[in-house]
Amino acid sequence: MFYAFKGIKPVVHPSSFVHPQAAVTGDVLIGKNCYIGPGAALRGDWGRIILEDGCNVQENCTIHMFPGLTVLLKEGAHIGHGAIIHGATVGRNSLVGMNSVLMDHVLLGEESIVGALTLIREGEIIPPRSVVAGNPGKIIRQVSDEMLKWKTEGTKLYQQLPKDCITELIACRPLRKMPTRKKTEIPHYQTWKKRK
Repeated sequence: MFYAFKGIKPVVHPSSFVHPQAAVTGDVLIGKNCYIGPGAALRGDWGRIILEDGCNVQENCTIHMFPGLTVLLKEGAHIGHGAIIHGATVGRNSLVGMNSVLMDHVLLGEESIVGALTLIREGEIIPPRSVVAGNPGKIIRQVSDEMLKWKTEGTKLYQQLPKDCITELIACRPLRKMPTRKKTEIPHYQTWKKRK
């Protein structure tokens, strides 16, 4: 659902997909090929939220801010299930793990990876290509080329997902008995490690 707030309406590029069970309010700008999952709340009432091209905000994420701040997800930012981004900037091609929290004024450097359940405290500045984990979050190592390749490949799946959802996602009633499905009928996605 989309909501205007004080006359300001969200803006979504037509190539992006926002699930009908997400809530997008006010001053929110969503670029190309972005995916917003069900249960996500992007609340641009006290400040602006900007998603550059190719970002994904997965199920049950919350994006909000301290009054007057802007949340910026730079190109290819990947926000895992249940994460909270509160007044932070997420660098280009970075990943924020499931149920992590980034507080106000956090600057997460490009190509960084934040582990699941990590808390990055208010005002922390994380250099590019850092792996951050823990509560409070600490830099535990640098992102290797292999890790970055894995992250980028995963994000590419989410950059394809808006198009698939626009053309293939259909509300339906469930079946009442188990169907027999051939293995070839079930979609299969290969990670980069399995590709030859």
